[in-house]
Amino acid sequence: MDETLDLLVTNIGQLCIVPAHDGGPQRGAALGDLGLLPDAAVAIHGGEIVEVGPSTRLERTYAARTVLDAQGMLVTPGFVDPHTHVVWAGDRADEFERRIAGATYQQIMAEGGGINRTVRETRAASRATLLAATRARLLSMLSHGTTTVECKTGYGLQTQTELAMLEIICALDDELPLDLVPTFLGAHAIPPEYADDPDAYVALLIDEMLPAVAAWSAGHWPEGVFCDVFCEMGAFDLEQTRRILSAAQALGMPLKVHVDEFEPLGGARLAAELGAVSADHVVVTPDDEIEALGRSNTAVVSLPCTPFGLGHSRYTPARRFLEAGAALAVATDCNPGTGWNENMQFVLALATRYLRLTPAEALAAATINAAWAVRRADRVGSLEPGKQADLVIWRVPAYQHLSYRFGSNLARMVIKRGQVVYEG
Repeated sequence: MDETLDLLVTNIGQLCIVPAHDGGPQRGAALGDLGLLPDAAVAIHGGEIVEVGPSTRLERTYAARTVLDAQGMLVTPGFVDPHTHVVWAGDRADEFERRIAGATYQQIMAEGGGINRTVRETRAASRATLLAATRARLLSMLSHGTTTVECKTGYGLQTQTELAMLEIICALDDELPLDLVPTFLGAHAIPPEYADDPDAYVALLIDEMLPAVAAWSAGHWPEGVFCDVFCEMGAFDLEQTRRILSAAQALGMPLKVHVDEFEPLGGARLAAELGAVSADHVVVTPDDEIEALGRSNTAVVSLPCTPFGLGHSRYTPARRFLEAGAALAVATDCNPGTGWNENMQFVLALATRYLRLTPAEALAAATINAAWAVRRADRVGSLEPGKQADLVIWRVPAYQHLSYRFGSNLARMVIKRGQVVYEG
């Protein structure tokens, strides 16, 4: 025996390593490399993966304080959800009913509903209410196999409320076993008090809110808080988006951007030009901007729950992005208006049916590529030695089941940093 481990997971029927490619994402036609190992084991010590390999060899090589028999089940990396709006109060169930009856998202938003409806309810909520609601959603994500979650602000649209949302994300990152990744989305919508002067709100974002967030980040989140903008008709136009993102970049903040959900405004090209970490939604992106993203290091994050939730038939043209060589990821977009879904398993089901991804491509898009989309691919997203021991034991024999089946939770056990944090 070479070493005594903290944990040895043995008798894995099928292990999906989902390796990084040259330390980064799986790009273009290379997406879907799962690094499959049958009859495998994972050796874990100090919260990190020491080795993966044949179960019989690792059992001979290592002693362990705890040996966990996977009973021939599937093991994958924990999901990384790279786009969520998980901090909010209230709901918009009545707006869902209106949309089913024929009202459009933009129509409801113009009437004061949509994002600004949730802004009002979130501003009015207590810290305890927001903590409890967000905690419940995050624990649901964990129980479905997600171990790293990007969390946006954006339902405050005031400096102090936005900072309070960041404080909640920080507090829950300390409290819960998940890794949370904070994003400032003060540019989510024009708040009602600035409806007649949107540029004044843009000035507030640039002159007051971004510096306040950068100062908060220096004291609370040294890795840096992302800055995101909703570049869309009825939200922020291309020129406003450029000003906000450029100001954030000057403060050292990494960038994300919502683009091309309903109308192409040039945001995808801007994301590539500015070196944004990700461009998200990308449903109606023009071909030339698809090519620009394909040549860039900007991840493309598809959110199939959103068109599904809206009852739309148009989804991210994922195969076109892969042909262009892009690094494609998927996410829940968990939010109260268009996609209240905490389950990345369902995202895989949608991705295979409507994005036309293979089950292997969908799994890689939800793990190693999703980690790239939040600048965490050096530590999570794959089961490679030296990375965090974030893995899921699934009560199925092979990875295809994660996309093939839907409507029930297939997670048998979730392990975060080598500790069992959920048992189904």
